[in-house]
Amino acid sequence: MKKFAILLALSAALSAPAWAATETVMLSIPGMTCGACPITVRTALQRVPGVEKVGIDEAKKQVIVTYNDSKTNMQALTRATKDAGYPSSIKQGERDHG
Repeated sequence: MKKFAILLALSAALSAPAWAATETVMLSIPGMTCGACPITVRTALQRVPGVEKVGIDEAKKQVIVTYNDSKTNMQALTRATKDAGYPSSIKQGERDHG
């Protein structure tokens, strides 16, 4: 009977719809002024659970982050850059629902 209950619970979990969505947001990081800055910012963002991809445009001082919205959110991303010494802001109109 125990095996049946475990199988039933596993079956229900696997058949449940996935509500998580991939989101993309662009962050402006004006303090990214040296060659080491992007490395620090990338590392800080990659440590946030749910971050899938980090793209950096050093010339524009912008970062594009793709993340799983069931594991993290934009506030956690901006907090991660701030905690690393690089305060960021979300570029308006630069958020995408993937």
